[in-house]
Amino acid sequence: MPMRVTDSIQEKLTAAFAPAVLVVQDESANHAGHAGATREDGSQGETHFSVRIVAESFAGLSRVERQRRVYAVLAEEMAGKIHALSLTALSPSEL
Repeated sequence: MPMRVTDSIQEKLTAAFAPAVLVVQDESANHAGHAGATREDGSQGETHFSVRIVAESFAGLSRVERQRRVYAVLAEEMAGKIHALSLTALSPSEL
């Protein structure tokens, strides 16, 4: 059985950033019927995600640089499985 996209996101971000907080939410159901809601194989779900990540490695980085780093880690998923990603990336001092 293939790994769920949610699990892949969690595993990759945990390995790359050792976050203090990581919340990955599949928001695909909110987008049913919209562009990108159906995957290429015709299946539904696991296309739209919200990620909140808090990691020390984001300290001193701009919002754009934080996003670049997260997108680089999730490059494989962003190239096909993920249609949309809402991202909040913070350092612990910003909580």
